[in-house]
Amino acid sequence: MKWNRFTIDTTTEAVDLISAMLDEIGIEGIEIEDNVPLTEEDTKGMFIDILPELPPDEGKAKVSFYLDTDIDADETLEKVREGLDELRFFANVGSGEIIESQTEDKDWINNWKEYFKPFTVDDILIKPTWEEIPKEHADKLLIEIDPGIAFGTGTHETTQLCIRQIRKYVKDGDKVLDVGTGSGILAIAALKLGASFALGTDLDENAITAALENAERNGISQAQFPVICGNIIDDTEVQKRAGFECYDIVVANILAPVIIMIQAEIAKHMKPGAYLITSGIIDTWEQRVKDAFAGNDEFEYVETTYQGEWVSITYKKINDDKT
Repeated sequence: MKWNRFTIDTTTEAVDLISAMLDEIGIEGIEIEDNVPLTEEDTKGMFIDILPELPPDEGKAKVSFYLDTDIDADETLEKVREGLDELRFFANVGSGEIIESQTEDKDWINNWKEYFKPFTVDDILIKPTWEEIPKEHADKLLIEIDPGIAFGTGTHETTQLCIRQIRKYVKDGDKVLDVGTGSGILAIAALKLGASFALGTDLDENAITAALENAERNGISQAQFPVICGNIIDDTEVQKRAGFECYDIVVANILAPVIIMIQAEIAKHMKPGAYLITSGIIDTWEQRVKDAFAGNDEFEYVETTYQGEWVSITYKKINDDKT
């Protein structure tokens, strides 16, 4: 199978945001080229005696992704261009020019599966559907995930941060709203940990399919976990279907700029005293997210947790009823 390669001309400043944006669209793998020197921490575990000498780092970068030549790429490229335009409000994305070329024949779609192995998040075992349960983890709470068209396996630091916060705050019978549900892994985790109902929202129709299929794999009915396609930030129909002041926990593992936008809307859907668990925040964006919430008198700060260079920030909706 031949693949079309699309390379975005950008800056090192925007690489993480572009990578996250491509992942949300459903693009399965990216390649990053830049001249940023590797740190001592980066090189730990690398079997390299001498690092290559790089040209000066001028802040330029290229981000490449791959699409099957048999697929009409126009719709995906339009989403990428729209995503780049949105990111221009938050970062210098450079020219954003997309250059097309063709790659050699490789099974990019399936090769990644050999690296997705069962793993644990504390007392929870997450495994792909094609792997057996490791004997040493047979007593752990099991979540089976098939990411479908790359909507998250749970291995990413941001997902693990969210799962730990859900584990900490969810109570039996809670209602959960999962904004940007993707594979559905966070809603499924919440339901397995005692929540009675979870609603997922996502902009991508493929995510809806992936989330519902993963729910079924985990013995969760569509009545327990319905999923809506749409944008809860500005789509009034999605807002109405989600309901108002009815959720005990909201989780949003999405881009930091979107979290900044969502904080103005999401409180309407939360019960007083409900928790908002956010992640998808690179550490360089932590303060900007906190500053946005500091200006919102509907929330109070609870805590921040870290894993690698990623951040999860938890807030609580202020309960004005003091009686």
